[in-house]
This record gives sequence, structure tokens and C-alpha cells, in this order.
Amino acid sequence: MADDGTVADDITIADDIVERFVEFGQALRHHRLPVGTDDVLTFCQAVAELTPSDAEDVYWAGRSTLVHRRDHLPIYDEVFRQFFLHLPAPKDGEAVKERLRSQGLQGTLEVPDTEPGEEDGDTKPLTLGLQAASVEIERTKRFAACTAEELEAVRRMIARTRLEPPRRRTRRRCPDPSGPIVDIRRMAREEMQLRNAAPTLRRRDRKERSRPLVLILDVSGSMADYSRNLLQFAYSMRRAAQKVEVFCFGTRLTRITPTLDRRNPDDAMRLAASRVLDWDGGTRIGWSLDDFVRRYGRRGISRGATVLVCSDGLDRGDPATLAEAMERLGRLSHRIVWVNPLRGDGDHVPDTLGMAVTAPFIDELASGHDLASLEALAARLPNVG
Repeated sequence: MADDGTVADDITIADDIVERFVEFGQALRHHRLPVGTDDVLTFCQAVAELTPSDAEDVYWAGRSTLVHRRDHLPIYDEVFRQFFLHLPAPKDGEAVKERLRSQGLQGTLEVPDTEPGEEDGDTKPLTLGLQAASVEIERTKRFAACTAEELEAVRRMIARTRLEPPRRRTRRRCPDPSGPIVDIRRMAREEMQLRNAAPTLRRRDRKERSRPLVLILDVSGSMADYSRNLLQFAYSMRRAAQKVEVFCFGTRLTRITPTLDRRNPDDAMRLAASRVLDWDGGTRIGWSLDDFVRRYGRRGISRGATVLVCSDGLDRGDPATLAEAMERLGRLSHRIVWVNPLRGDGDHVPDTLGMAVTAPFIDELASGHDLASLEALAARLPNVG
């Protein structure tokens, strides 16, 4: 920051600049924005990667790391304008980019008038991995054929997908106008209170509650093109319900449920990847499922639960061990859904030894090779319980 109140052309991450960025985070918190210490650190790291930076780089770095909701953007723009540019409040809805242009600090990047993925008139939207015009087409593109930018956009779409766990009916009953059971007791109580009034037909039905969900993800080398997207799916499911347990396996089983309890999905993904020591390694499905049944299934985690096993069925272990583990898992759990990315669209069953052994114990075979198949699974999941 120059002495005259303008933004310098080049910004280096020195101690005074870091203090300035920390004060900026405090200013955002003063305006009721949920900005944490980790967000400010990420903001400083992002600016450091962009050095030498101009005002627009700082603006976009802060917007990408400090703003988590779209309705917070106007507050962020106003605080940035007053804190870094020392400009008064805009007149007639003038945006920050107009102020940057007037100060000659716009740079080479054109700031879009709309969010990425939206169109405003004939203006072409900002391309961010998947273009808005081709979202429906890209939903059916296999994860193995996507670029790194497209996979990042797919993970954001998975994070925005509305997920609900399977549900089950309990023995408790509750009032329900369309229920099949006539509530005679309630009608009698109302009749005794109203006396001369005509009785009203009251009905009730059994309550519903979330069924436990267990996800067992194959993160071996053969699943490298799909494992991280399935892990993002598991993270989103964990955020949607509390009765969700997540395990990963390659040659050994690892419980990663506590690592997914993070507000930032990127932090959760990194922590989960560091916890799994055999990521992109070999595969021993039978031994891993047997370990799950012995250590966790018998303790009640899978009892009455819907179990999702995400694997391609390429196993290097003993088929007898796999068959025995699946048979015991089927007795403990309510339902087993096997998600195999090799299935693709249609009714094709992958011709692998693991799938041939597990086929008699699977209640449903689903596909998870693209975004559309994961969305279909998410829509069908509440009814599989």
C-alpha cells in the first residue's frame, strides 16, 4: 500500500503486508463474514503464489479463499473497496471492477459480470473446467476421460448435490393426514372435548428415521480415476447425515470418518489421503471386508445399515475369503449396494473374479463412472433402505 492511499503495482508478501491481510480478515469478521484463521492463511498463500501481484490478483485471491457464500459477495466487495482502495461507497451499483478500471489497475483479466457458469445476454461465461452450455453433456463423461480442471468442476458439482441417507420406518407412530391407520384414540379425545361438534377423521402412520449408512471405498491403483470423486461423494454424504461411516481400503482397511468432519472439503480430502497409507496400491477386497466385519461389523456399525461398497472388483486376494466376508456382511447389514465404475451405462456386469464371487450377496449393482450415475445413485439412495 502506497503512502498516498493507492495500491502499489507490485505486492510482495512481507511481514507488514501479512499484517495488512490479517487486518483485512478482521474487517471482514467485523462485518459478520465467517472468516477463520485458516482462511486468512490460505489467502496469504494464494497471494504469495501470484507475486508479483496487482490489486486485481489480491481481489480474486481473497474472493476465492475468504468468501464461502454467494450472498456474502457484496459485503466482501465493499470491505475490499474501503480497505485496500480507500474509495467511498459506489454510486448507482458501481462494482469493484469499475473502480479498478478507473484507477488503471484492471490488468489483463476481464472480470465477468456474472458468476462462472451463468450467462448474461450474449456475454460468454467464464470457462472454469466445464462450460455452462455443456454441463449436461459433461455429466455423462467418464471420470477417466476428464481433465484435471474438469474433475475439479465435477467435485464442486458433487458437493452441491442434494444427498439424503436411506430411511427406515420405525414402530412409533405420528399424525399423518394421508396415513393408513385411523387414530381412534385421538378422535375419541376430541369428541369428548367438543361434544356437539361432528367428529373429524384423524389418521396416523409410522415415523421414518435415517438408516445407518456405511461406505467402503476402494482406493487401489485400478480405481485411481474414480476414487477421489467417490471420496468427495462420501464427504458430501457425511455432511448430510451423522449416521454415516466411511472406510477406505487397498491392501488394508482404514477408517476415515473423523477426517471428513471438516468444514473445508479440500482439508478433509488432504487429511483423508494422508491417513490412508496404501492409496493407489494393490487390492485385497476379501481381506479388507473380512477385517471390517471382524473389527467394526460385529460391534454394531453395520447392523441394520445400508452398505455401499465402491470397487471395480479387481481382487488379488483369496476368492474364498471374499465370499465368506460378503456372506457375513450380508447377515449383519440390511442391504448391500455395490458401486462399480466399470459397469458403465446399461446392464453390463463387469467380468472380474471379484464380481463373480460377490454377485450372490449383492442386493443392487450401481455404476459410479460419471457425474450422472452418482446423481442417479444419490436420488435412489433414500429409497433403498
